[in-house]
Amino acid sequence: MSLSVEQNESKFLRKAKENPFVPVGMAGFLGIVGYRLLKMRSRGDTKMSVHLIHMRVAAQGFVVGAMTVGVLFSMYRDFFAKPSEDKK
Repeated sequence: MSLSVEQNESKFLRKAKENPFVPVGMAGFLGIVGYRLLKMRSRGDTKMSVHLIHMRVAAQGFVVGAMTVGVLFSMYRDFFAKPSEDKK
């Protein structure tokens, strides 16, 4: 069982090195959700459903933004910043 946990961790680290915006998106998502959950106490007259919708939209927007930046970064790395393999 310990072996599978190590393999999963190394797989995650490998994927994070390939696309560094995945952990950024995950951290931003968790940060926004945590902040909005803490802010829930002082929401005033706002209905719970409206507060939760705003939290979901903000978290999804951050994740979509991180994915977009990650795709643009990958395209730049693959097409514009010539890899050293092409130079050989």
